[in-house]
Amino acid sequence: MARLTQNPLLAAAFCAALGMALLGLIDNFVRVLAQDIGLWQFHLTRTIIAFVLIGPLVWFFGWKIRPQRAWAVSLRSFFVATAMILYFGSVAVLPIAEVAAGLFTSPLFVLVILTLGFGQKIGPRRIFAALFGFTGVLLILRPDAAGLSLGSLIPVLAGFFYACGAVATKRLCEGEGTVALLVGFFLFLGLWGLGGSLYFLLTGQATDPAIDGFFGTGWQPFTARALFWTFAQAVVSLVGVGLIIRGYQLADASFVAVFEYSFLISAGLWAYLLWGDVPDRLALVGIAMIVVAGIVIILRSEEPGLTARRPA
Repeated sequence: MARLTQNPLLAAAFCAALGMALLGLIDNFVRVLAQDIGLWQFHLTRTIIAFVLIGPLVWFFGWKIRPQRAWAVSLRSFFVATAMILYFGSVAVLPIAEVAAGLFTSPLFVLVILTLGFGQKIGPRRIFAALFGFTGVLLILRPDAAGLSLGSLIPVLAGFFYACGAVATKRLCEGEGTVALLVGFFLFLGLWGLGGSLYFLLTGQATDPAIDGFFGTGWQPFTARALFWTFAQAVVSLVGVGLIIRGYQLADASFVAVFEYSFLISAGLWAYLLWGDVPDRLALVGIAMIVVAGIVIILRSEEPGLTARRPA
């Protein structure tokens, strides 16, 4: 412990890796609560719990939650919340290691957005890294495989929206407080949950609670199991994100971002220990390629704030 207090880089790496290990653990239990409630009910309830937990801390520490540019924070929050809706919806039905790999394609999409949308020039190494990473995506999805479905593309779509959020964070939200961004994110996540819950309530198109119906499950009576895991998700996510934020406060963003890729390892390891899930060889190679490509892009990036952080 003394080493951690004396070495900021070591402390930053420890915080980021521990935060990702916690997130990788708790995300594995989404498949459990998906047997009782739906995606929209989960996010609405988790947001309410998160605000109840954050509220006293905001009051006690005097944190500022009002954004300087509400429209910019709202746009960023919409992108990131949409990414998390797609991510959590996928975790309930697909192997978490493959879903996480889809989310962590965001640095690849960041390059595309900066190049096509902002005219930023990128060097040959990052171009090669992007192509290398997208090849890894193809190895996971295998477009010619008979089992390919729209659902298998959702994690990659989550990566795209997260990349949009990363660009918005750097380009539009410079100087905004961390708590303001976190509150904005949870607010939009709660709005997604409220909107989805109301839609299925008013249309009556909801399915019965089941893992395969996580996206389409309407409001259900809470079971003790669902309440426990929703509360656990809120608490552990806040602790995990807090550790990651602390890591970014202790060291340069480009250094800490590399350790965020430990999420792929922790999520896959917990999935194996808890459920016996093991990706096949091609998927493992694809995941490794995405990790290598993302790290190269981060280390070569001139905008280190554009990372692949999974917020909560």
